[in-house]
Amino acid sequence: MSLPRIAVDAMGGDEGVRVMVEGAALARRRHDRFKFLLVGDEARIKAALDNHPNLRGASEILHCDDVVAGDEKPSQALRRAKTTSMGLAINAVKTGEAGAAVSAGNTGALMAMAKLALRTMPGIDRPALSALLPTLGENDLVMLDLGANTDCDARNLVQFAIMGAAYSRIVTGREEPRVRLLNIGTEETKGTGDLQAAAAQLRAAAADLAMAFDGFVEADKLGRGDVDVIVTDGFSGNIALKAVEGTARFVADLLRRAFTSSLRSKVGFLVSRPATELLKHHLDPNNHNGAVFLGLNGVVVKSHGSASAIGVANAVAVTARLLEENLTERIAADLARLGADSLRSVPKAAE
Repeated sequence: MSLPRIAVDAMGGDEGVRVMVEGAALARRRHDRFKFLLVGDEARIKAALDNHPNLRGASEILHCDDVVAGDEKPSQALRRAKTTSMGLAINAVKTGEAGAAVSAGNTGALMAMAKLALRTMPGIDRPALSALLPTLGENDLVMLDLGANTDCDARNLVQFAIMGAAYSRIVTGREEPRVRLLNIGTEETKGTGDLQAAAAQLRAAAADLAMAFDGFVEADKLGRGDVDVIVTDGFSGNIALKAVEGTARFVADLLRRAFTSSLRSKVGFLVSRPATELLKHHLDPNNHNGAVFLGLNGVVVKSHGSASAIGVANAVAVTARLLEENLTERIAADLARLGADSLRSVPKAAE
C-alpha cells in the first residue's frame, strides 16, 4: 500500500539537488511504496532524475528557484515562505498535497515556517525538535528538545515527555518507554523548580501516559541504553547533542591517529578493522539522520545539512515510518488521555 507522498525540499542542504534526489531515489529502492513531491529548480531536478529512473515515475516536480540561505535569519525567511523551496514543501503538507515534508535547509527557518503554516496541536504550547541518538542498548534514544526552545517551563517539559514517549513507541516498539528528565543529578532535590514540577506531574500521570517515568538522568548516561526518552529544554539539549557529536569525532580522530602512528599500529589496525568499522558505522550521523519537529499538525523532518545520500534516505525512511504509524494521532490520543485540565495544572515559569 502506498503512503501519502513526501514533499522534499530539493534545494536545501550543503549539496542541494544532487544529494537530495539521490537520497530520495535510494529510499525509493528500499521501499517502493514511497512517492515524492520534489520542490526546487525543475531543470536541475529533471537532470538529476535522469540518473534515477526508479524515482522519476514516483515523483512530481513543483518548480521553485528561490532558496533559503543557510545563514538567513528565520524572520527574513518567513517573508519568502510562499516563494522558497522550503516554504512550498511545508505548504504542501498544509494543503494536503503531501503527507510530510523533509528538508536539509536552515533549521531555524524550517521551524519558523512549519510552526506558522501548520500550527501546534491542541494541548501543545510549543513544538520540539527531537532526534535519535545511538546507545549501547538495543534501541536508539529519543531526545528532545534539541534547540527549538531555549527557555522552557515545567508545562513545556511535560508536553515534550508526552510527545517523546509517543515517538519512542513507534521507533522502539516499547509499550512503556523509559522516560527521564535531564538534570545535574538524580536526587529529587536537584535541579530547577521547573524540572522538579515537571517530574512531580509526570510521576503522577505516568500510568495514564503509557510511559515508565523515574525522575532524572545525568548527561554522562546518555549513551548507556538504560533510557528510551530524555527530555530537556532546547538550550541544554543542543549543548548536550553537540558535546556527544564532538566526542564521537574526537574518538574517531584519536583512533585514526593511533593506528597510523607506527608500523606496528598499522598492523594492529588491520587486525582490529572489523571492530573499528563497526564503531565507525555506529557513530556515523548519517545512520541516525532525521530530526523531527514534534507537536505540529503535520510531520516535518530535518535532515543534516551535510548528510550524504544515505543520510537523506534514512531521513525519508523516518518520515515514512511516522506517517505509517500515525505519530500525530498518537500524540493527540495521549494528550486527551492526560486531559487539558491536568496539563493546565502544571505551573508555568512565570507563575
